[in-house]
Amino acid sequence: MTKIVIGDSRVIESREVSDGVTIRRRREAPDGTRFTTYERIEKPNLAIIKKDGARELYDRDKLATAIKRSVGKFFTSEVEVEEMIDTIEDGLYNFGETEITSKQIGDKVLDVLAGRNEVAYIRFASVYQEFKTLDDFVQILEQRRTQKQQKQGQ
Repeated sequence: MTKIVIGDSRVIESREVSDGVTIRRRREAPDGTRFTTYERIEKPNLAIIKKDGARELYDRDKLATAIKRSVGKFFTSEVEVEEMIDTIEDGLYNFGETEITSKQIGDKVLDVLAGRNEVAYIRFASVYQEFKTLDDFVQILEQRRTQKQQKQGQ
């Protein structure tokens, strides 16, 4: 088998793969052999700064587990939860920082939940903001109601 140098090859065909993130390219080497490459945008690793100051690498699976545990039953399918996680993750990368706080993650989750499911939003908020009394629930419900009325008034 000959060694193929991609830099000397020419692209015959390009198309986006169904995941929307990867590009499939059919290439031809100078000797006429053809091969396929897959290109994907590599996102930088995010460091999470926790409440206690500890740092850890961002872990999509950990975020997914937390969301599924707290609000997963409020969504109709696994695909809906994955789409929500994709939206949250895109928002985290859009901060343009390599270090983000766990608070920024929680706030982003709440932003996404606010537009998708109000009950899931309240449930996640109760855990994330560590509600201790019924007044905490009343306060967040009043905030959501005010925000909803402001959006309807626009």
